[in-house]
Amino acid sequence: MLEREEKRLYGLMYILLAGFFLAGLFIQGPASVGAGLVKIQVHPARLLNDFTLVGGEGAALVNAAVIAALGLLLVRINRVRLSGPTLSAVFTIFGFGLFGKTVFNVLPIVIGVVISARIAGKSFREYILMALFGTTLGPLVTSLGFETGLPLLPAMAIAVAGGITVGILLPPVAMIMLRMHQGFSLYNIGLTGGFIAIFGAAVLTASGRALNTSLVWNSAPSGLLIYLVPLTSAVLLIFGLLGNARQNLRDFIKILTLPGRLPSDFMSSTSIRGSLINMGIIGLLTWSYVLLVGGDVNGPVLGGIFTALGFAAFGKHPKNSWPLVVGVVAACLVFGKDLAAPGPLLAALFCLTLAPVAGEFGWMAGVIAGFLHLVMVERTGAWHLGINLYNNGFAGGLTATLMVAVIEWFRTSRENSRTEPSYRRRR
Repeated sequence: MLEREEKRLYGLMYILLAGFFLAGLFIQGPASVGAGLVKIQVHPARLLNDFTLVGGEGAALVNAAVIAALGLLLVRINRVRLSGPTLSAVFTIFGFGLFGKTVFNVLPIVIGVVISARIAGKSFREYILMALFGTTLGPLVTSLGFETGLPLLPAMAIAVAGGITVGILLPPVAMIMLRMHQGFSLYNIGLTGGFIAIFGAAVLTASGRALNTSLVWNSAPSGLLIYLVPLTSAVLLIFGLLGNARQNLRDFIKILTLPGRLPSDFMSSTSIRGSLINMGIIGLLTWSYVLLVGGDVNGPVLGGIFTALGFAAFGKHPKNSWPLVVGVVAACLVFGKDLAAPGPLLAALFCLTLAPVAGEFGWMAGVIAGFLHLVMVERTGAWHLGINLYNNGFAGGLTATLMVAVIEWFRTSRENSRTEPSYRRRR
């Protein structure tokens, strides 16, 4: 039986996803939404394609709500607790359903993870987070299905087989990648997906199937898209404050003292209500940043905000997040980049994957991590040809690995120096 608070959390998610779905139907109309959904399924999903422009804002919202609901359904039927990690996965799927994930390209990957669990002799519920976050490789499925120039049926067979294959590979690779950065990058599957995607891109290139990069970016989003985040954040804050508001605020303040290193389920270490408050605040802060720099609140930007909002239950909070954004802004100023341009804007939102670095090692380390993150993320996308949607997670994982290696080496060297006998130090 579900606990009372978890039941209420499910109820909240049903309300939000139903609201997104109905809002999409309302602003575009059922017939137009249907046509837009078809366009989204067959359109290249590689970075960076804004579905709010491809199929219309309503169709993009419906697509995102449907695949997020599928993720929530997987959590429920496998009797996995709806907690910080699973909630962050559902919000991330919703966000990326606006610019990369579709019903067509996520299902083969989930099937592949199911098979991987069987091969390892595990239950799928143990691998469900890898399946949900592993949908980052959805563009590989779409590319194989619609960008190779093959006849439809063979292309569909190859696409499904490719998705299943990467799904099988995800769990073993993800476990190794986690050891590299030691939990200091929250988007571990981003690093995993990037690693696998490099091989996928290499195979496609070797076969002569050139994938041209493109930028589809909605520079004139409607009021609904612009105000979607504050409305969602308001709902989260209201739910978070219901009941014992004073205690819930104490729980939020306790969250601010946690470093956020993986695995950090704020809902387990504090409370669901305190975590909802943190989520609402992170949503408002990231949204305000976008408006402050003059950015477009479109599909990719909403994807960044909803990912940050989701991970506010699983590692992020204002205290360990602001240094990363300062680092990205500093890098933009040093290298003369426009803060509102797509790359820097998304980097400022997704760099929060490195929040544990600031939480564990201090704000200065966080600023440096944010600075390096922008430098890295502008290179990594070319390596995998946009096949890995969590490109910032890929860059963040590499940045975290470098920083943790250096910091831990200095720490260990100092500790050894202090414990070394004085006559050895004199030598």
